[in-house]
Amino acid sequence: MDRLDVNQFKEMLRSGCANLENHSAEINTLNVFPVPDGDTGTNMSMTFTNGYNEAIRCNSDSLSDVAKAFSKGLLMGARGNSGVITSQIFRGFYQSIEGQEFIDTREIAEAFENGARVAYKAIMKPVEGTILTVIREASWYCNHDYEEAPFDLNTYFDKLCAYSKESLDHTPDYLPVLKEVGVVDSGGSGLLRIFEGFKAYIDGNPIDFEEKKEETEVNPALLLENEEFGYCTEFIVRLDESFVSTFDEKILKKKLTDMGGESLVVVKDDDLVKVHVHTLKPGDALNIGQRYGEFIKLKIENMQEQHSHIINKAAPLKAKQEPKEEKPKQKYGLIAVAAGDGVCKLFKDLGVDVIVSGGQTMNPSTEDFVKVIKDLSYCDNIFILPNNSNIILAAQQAKDVCEDRNVYVLETKSIQAGLSAAGMFDRNGEVEANIEELKDVISNVLAASVTYAIKDTTYEGVEVKEGDYMAIANKGIVACEKDRLDVMLKLLDYLFKNEDKDLITIIVGENRNDEEVEKISKYIADNSSLECEIIDGNQPVYSYLVGLE
Repeated sequence: MDRLDVNQFKEMLRSGCANLENHSAEINTLNVFPVPDGDTGTNMSMTFTNGYNEAIRCNSDSLSDVAKAFSKGLLMGARGNSGVITSQIFRGFYQSIEGQEFIDTREIAEAFENGARVAYKAIMKPVEGTILTVIREASWYCNHDYEEAPFDLNTYFDKLCAYSKESLDHTPDYLPVLKEVGVVDSGGSGLLRIFEGFKAYIDGNPIDFEEKKEETEVNPALLLENEEFGYCTEFIVRLDESFVSTFDEKILKKKLTDMGGESLVVVKDDDLVKVHVHTLKPGDALNIGQRYGEFIKLKIENMQEQHSHIINKAAPLKAKQEPKEEKPKQKYGLIAVAAGDGVCKLFKDLGVDVIVSGGQTMNPSTEDFVKVIKDLSYCDNIFILPNNSNIILAAQQAKDVCEDRNVYVLETKSIQAGLSAAGMFDRNGEVEANIEELKDVISNVLAASVTYAIKDTTYEGVEVKEGDYMAIANKGIVACEKDRLDVMLKLLDYLFKNEDKDLITIIVGENRNDEEVEKISKYIADNSSLECEIIDGNQPVYSYLVGLE
């Protein structure tokens, strides 16, 4: 094959999208830390799927227009660091082929090399040994080989996959933590899966989705049953071994119902559980589902958008709706990312205007932030608290999209830092003064946590077994044992060494044990002079979030 037209380009994207989705669960396991935050595959798949959906919705006969729609879809759907970087790679790809009706080998080679440049430029502190390294090395070598002796598209994608695989295999040489745990970079692995999907199409063997997406006719009358519509959320989970024999459909149904889920279906088949639920907070539903095992497949559709599309198509002359009541102008609007009823309430009590559902296992997309920013049109200045290092890039990308608004992203990398920043935010102060003050506040917070391991591994000389509880502080494992209380007490001993701190805040997760919490409170009182505050956060994943300031 010598060149691609618009239809071939769409089919190539489909093959790449399918291969990425089919391997997303495998990519999720490539974590350098054995905590249950393996979401790179999910984030990249949701990002790429959003881009692909925009591409196939584009009815233009111009390849350039489709590539632009694809790039925009990636941008708006970007989740997590790897998702954002992927969106930037294909943003650079589109910029290179803009205006083209067909693209040949030379143009694709130049486009991917430009994608690497744009991706590096978008990241303030690029880290080698990641997806960035894979795209830079693979695209450079392919372009170099082509300049030496031109070849066709089949050969190009053979080389792109080979060079990407070679670069991926060497990512542990850049990041010792990868080598110690025995994995390669998860983002780079996701990119390789995309390229392998592209290659399969070019070779005449396109990859399809392992489970065909369910396609049903949407009836507007059915959608009207829910006044707020929300999201049609479907996922399939492969149960962890510990849940295969003990899983109770009724318990999962109750959890999903308690969070406001409707039209609920839960079906178990051997070690697989399929869930269908309509909810205003799909992230919460996914957080609940992921506690039982690894996602095999998931799909989220905005039923409000479906409804609006159908109604607009069927009745374009429908009378205008009554305008929404305008809110009074205010100087500041605060957005925080959080999961768990108690944690969300804490942020609300501290004056946060909007909570974006998400966290360690479910990162919100760029579009999620953009929508909220637009909803806060009555605010002159918007501050975003991402509260997770893997969400900061998506928030910053939303800021760039909303260039006509005054948006500021505070780099809060933990819930604890976010709460401190929200508590010290001065709604009457000046923007620059707030930024400087909150930078100091954030840097003063020592964040620690207790969670559980999802796999056996060794990290920094600490042997970790699946199901062990771990205490994490300063990006390292402080303690690791089967008993959660023992681990928490060892974490406290570690934190007590920080004599310059005065206050310790403990946010208790969803599996609260009153007796255990009481022992923790007494241990702090008996062994330190710290003022202690214990709060019910009801957050998933982390049994305890600990903040020291």
